[in-house]
Amino acid sequence: MLTLRQLSLNLASTLEAIYPASEADSMASLVLEHLLGVTPLQRRMQAQEPVPEEVQEQLPALEARLLRHEPLQYVLGEAWFMDMTLEVTPATLIPRPETEELVQLIVQECRGVQSVLDVGTGSGCIPLALCRALQPTQVTAVDISAEALAVARRNAVRYGCEIDFQELDILQGQPSSIAPHTLDVLVSNPPYVLENERPQMRPNVLNFEPATALFVPNNDPLLFYRRIAALGTTLLRPGGGLYFEINEQHAAETTSLLTGLGYTEVAARPDLFDKERMVRATWPN
Repeated sequence: MLTLRQLSLNLASTLEAIYPASEADSMASLVLEHLLGVTPLQRRMQAQEPVPEEVQEQLPALEARLLRHEPLQYVLGEAWFMDMTLEVTPATLIPRPETEELVQLIVQECRGVQSVLDVGTGSGCIPLALCRALQPTQVTAVDISAEALAVARRNAVRYGCEIDFQELDILQGQPSSIAPHTLDVLVSNPPYVLENERPQMRPNVLNFEPATALFVPNNDPLLFYRRIAALGTTLLRPGGGLYFEINEQHAAETTSLLTGLGYTEVAARPDLFDKERMVRATWPN
């Protein structure tokens, strides 16, 4: 019977056919931690222990899916965001570290807020993280996908967060439960990848993650930002905050759009790699 370390090395070696060695090693470790229900420390401590046959029998199917470039998070059915383990499916985008940084920015600036709206919620990662960190009294999250909302609702139940999830095409309507000029925080990580950027994307993103949550027309990169920002002018209270995750190539256009709509304190913020991936703004008093 193979040991945990032997299985990890074998899986990592196989995955190196399509992933860099360090990434393959990390993926192999996560797969075995998931199958065995152990932490990284436990995995290291149990490295020389034999792995039960019933666990080993699950590996070939998982390995085959990973070799087809299917994202690890979809294969395992979970992703990691802030301090949470969230269910994800191909109906939801996989939460990214840049989105964690956006949430951290909101938490830093918005202590004591009472109401939050997240547009394009996907797995629910943003409203769940804000619900746990800020404990607002009203959290609303909308998405065009009924399948994504089903996942988000299950994640909310897992973490005991009360969130009003609504199925909505934000380009055609607005949330039904928010009165004008009462909203404290409006946040969105909307589609922002241009159609002509498809050839530059990795297969594990392009072939598996939901296109409706990724792409915008080449001739209208600010399609969703324009609509959501306009919505903010009617929903945000004076002094309320608007927060976007953005395409770094359109930071200047996004800030110009917000300034033109009357927002103040408009600023693009860099991520950990010094790329302008966030924009924040205030609806004026």
